[in-house]
Amino acid sequence: MTPSRRQALAGAGAALIAAPAAASAGARGVAGAAPRRVVSLASCLDAILVHVADRGQIAALSHYAREPIGSTIAEVARTLPFTWETAEEVIALRPDLVLTSRHSALATRNALGRMKIPTQLFAVPDSVAASLDQVREIARLVGRPERGEALIARIEAAVAASAPPPGSTPLTALIYQPNGFAAGRGTLMDEMMTRAGFENVAGRYGLGKWGNVPVERLLADPPQVLLSGVPVRGSRTWADRVMRHPVLKSLSGRMVQTQLEEKLLYCGGPVLIHTAAALAQARRTALEALT
Repeated sequence: MTPSRRQALAGAGAALIAAPAAASAGARGVAGAAPRRVVSLASCLDAILVHVADRGQIAALSHYAREPIGSTIAEVARTLPFTWETAEEVIALRPDLVLTSRHSALATRNALGRMKIPTQLFAVPDSVAASLDQVREIARLVGRPERGEALIARIEAAVAASAPPPGSTPLTALIYQPNGFAAGRGTLMDEMMTRAGFENVAGRYGLGKWGNVPVERLLADPPQVLLSGVPVRGSRTWADRVMRHPVLKSLSGRMVQTQLEEKLLYCGGPVLIHTAAALAQARRTALEALT
């Protein structure tokens, strides 16, 4: 995932409310006929759509769905059509429902509105509850509400399973992705960290919802656990080098480094199943190293 893409996702999550925005051009729900050709223009919506819609309903996903670094559904997405998010591509698919987010291309959204193509605009959820509401809404829109409820049950079970034993002391932790990019308070990741037994300490480095933590600040005041991203194989960029900076080894006696894939950070829905499991494993790894 490129830095601009990362900033766009995080910025959208920080700025938006979590509930679905009002539909434009009359998006359909279960009250009418289920849509037969659905297009998704956002990676987080892609992940939900493939779990609740029939394969034959999916006219196209976003091109981000095929990125193995940024998508949890890359393997499935390679079997489905995709677009580069241009209005021309979407219109040519003749969709009867388009799922968009506020970081979908504005020009495309405007063009679809002028063409009276049914669309539904979603925000990036900043809580587990808001994410579950989004799953329920997308399942309703595609006429498969029972699949939405089944997926919600799986997500809730995974999140519950990630919780530490009652009375456990939270471990201080920081997300540390390429270029020191971190999730702060009021984000979905902040809640997921808390539920998995971590105390997100991004605020003590001056972060709001999202931002970069300089390695110097980390050295001066390390958390117990650093949830580092996974460097791209062969990458020589400074952004990736920051996560594995040699100086971090000097903190080995005070801080445990574990890996958390970047594709688990920005989306809710079924992605939370993977995120919950990864955070639970990270906590177990950290406890073993710290005791």
